[in-house]
Amino acid sequence: MTTQFDAIIVGAGQAGPSLAGRLTQAGRKVAMIERKLFGGTCVNTGCIPTKTLVASAYVAHKARTASAYGVVAGGPVSVDMKAVKARKDEISGKSRVGIEAWLRGMQNCTVYTGHAHFESAHEIRVGDELLSAEQIFLNVGGRANVPNLPGVDTVPFLTNVGILQLDTLPRHLIIVGGSYIGLEFAQMYRRFGSEVTVIEMGPRLVQHEDEDISEAIKSFLEKEGIKFRLNAECIHLEQHGDDVAVGVSCESDASASVGSHILLAVGRRPNTDDLGLDRAGIEIDERGYIKVDDQLRTNIPGIWAMGDCNGKGAFTHTSYNDFEIVAANLLDHDPRRVSDRIQAHCLYTDPPLGRAGMTEREVRQSGKPALIGTRPMTKVGRAVEKGESEGFLKILVDAESKKILGASLLGTGCDEAVHCILDVMYAKAPYTTIQRAMHIHPTVSELLPTVLGDLKPLK
Repeated sequence: MTTQFDAIIVGAGQAGPSLAGRLTQAGRKVAMIERKLFGGTCVNTGCIPTKTLVASAYVAHKARTASAYGVVAGGPVSVDMKAVKARKDEISGKSRVGIEAWLRGMQNCTVYTGHAHFESAHEIRVGDELLSAEQIFLNVGGRANVPNLPGVDTVPFLTNVGILQLDTLPRHLIIVGGSYIGLEFAQMYRRFGSEVTVIEMGPRLVQHEDEDISEAIKSFLEKEGIKFRLNAECIHLEQHGDDVAVGVSCESDASASVGSHILLAVGRRPNTDDLGLDRAGIEIDERGYIKVDDQLRTNIPGIWAMGDCNGKGAFTHTSYNDFEIVAANLLDHDPRRVSDRIQAHCLYTDPPLGRAGMTEREVRQSGKPALIGTRPMTKVGRAVEKGESEGFLKILVDAESKKILGASLLGTGCDEAVHCILDVMYAKAPYTTIQRAMHIHPTVSELLPTVLGDLKPLK
């Protein structure tokens, strides 16, 4: 027997539940299918738990450096990892429980728990239940990529999921991968008290960013005692007595890094390999991402893909924006598109990196005549007052249209300050809109008009 719905949503991540809310409000009968944890990556193994841990690590760091502020903390600082984990679990758990309760109490929404797979283009099976709908929305997310490294089948390792379950402190954490996830965990666990080594195959960290950003991040993390091994090739895992090791082939040093724990932080992959997409005729690319058009429609009429599984973004904010695009087109007669959005993200090291639009490298490659403005955080009063003056501000402007092309803001508060840039970019207003604004003192944002008042040609 088949149960008929107006819409089926697979995955209760960041896009799915909100779409269920809009569709049910519009009078649609909706089935929501979630096989494991409500809230998806962000709530359970991503943003919320990791930033909760980052906050604990920040407090530990401030306690250790309290004397620099004239504060006597009294005795050595120690970290209770069981308490740190319990705080993380409580905050993450409240969010997960809240999302599930919202969905289960939603009028016209039926929640199914179990693994979903297609029987045909408009039929999905969940356990013994067969559901059908004219409209199907896939919000199945992604998971940690585990590369086929030698030793990966025989040596224990952690991913971003497993490391969140630790309630003891690793003696020496070896992280394979020098990008966003790897660096956040590196600084976090160094501040908790672990020895930390980061191994990166490339010549620099966070290679999607500009070289000056990569170097600045490496510099302040090294000051905290994190060790880096770059240009690491032939990476392999080894057992080393009771310890574990990561063997590499580096130009400067070919010795293995020996530690107590290994974290693999080498990217993500979409959860699309066990949905039976072939039965529905849904096309995927060579990396497994579901192919979608500018309004997130797949090649099969009546099927959409939102969030990490479509390859259009790997962030909570891109996933939620996917929901907004789909809902606008379906329910509001508002033809919103993926190509309308400006790429933006943050790296939550301390200090954080706030990014919007194009990097300097991308601007140079585009050949656009451009202007650039920079300012070190050592000349930002708010940063100096806080004793957090690492980093710098960098903004790029189109020399002809005067519109902002992009910004890389690395410094305290820059995860918030970057939205000054982003909003003006969305408004398609000239940079003078910010330059002539009166910002509040003392803030980090107040220096953005100053940076824009001192633009120079990009040579």
